[in-house]
Amino acid sequence: MKAAVIVFPGSNCDRDIQVALRQSMGSEPIMVWHRSTRIPAVDLIAVPGGFSYGDYLRCGAVASLSPVMREVKVQAERGVPVLGICNGFQVLTEAGLLPGVLVRNAGIKFVCKDVMLRVENTETPFSAGYEPQQVIRIPVAHHDGNFFTDPATLAKIEDDGRVAFRYCDAGGATTAAANPNGSLNNIAGVYNKARNVLGMMPHPERLADPALGGTDGRLMFDSLVAVLG
Repeated sequence: MKAAVIVFPGSNCDRDIQVALRQSMGSEPIMVWHRSTRIPAVDLIAVPGGFSYGDYLRCGAVASLSPVMREVKVQAERGVPVLGICNGFQVLTEAGLLPGVLVRNAGIKFVCKDVMLRVENTETPFSAGYEPQQVIRIPVAHHDGNFFTDPATLAKIEDDGRVAFRYCDAGGATTAAANPNGSLNNIAGVYNKARNVLGMMPHPERLADPALGGTDGRLMFDSLVAVLG
């Protein structure tokens, strides 16, 4: 499998996902600077977390207009899988590749902790390595991770099975207490219509090695390699 990681000014998780991908792929992902207008032929494009452009205007708003994002859109429309994590999720919504927006956390505070997620859809390259309704532990670290959209769009996302993960408790219940940011329906990650674009606020790359305290996140990268490899 070949993968590309987009790098914006202010990215701070680009090297983390580089390491996670390298570990699962057994080869080096390509690091693509935001000013690039071409992305080499790859099987996966990753838009990492961080504070692209210092989060000016809105989180992800300026990055969504970077030259490289025009190519990301083209590749996504061709069916190339695109994974946006945290700020990457924000960038993908701002670019129109995913529905909804990420707004200020309900508690108006930065949240940094491990959370439990329930896997809602295992029929994509991103999630095929998990079991349906499996509960996994993944870290979050964000200030604007509250997923919001209008009622009609929310109903469409739910009806189409495009929710990837939900915040839950250890038993898999999607309670208000388990929701770290106030996201509608405890949504932690969503797919586009074609299910080749995934945006998620939690950071699987931060729990992809035993040295980091767990490997629940590595299953995503191993799954991508197994399916796309």
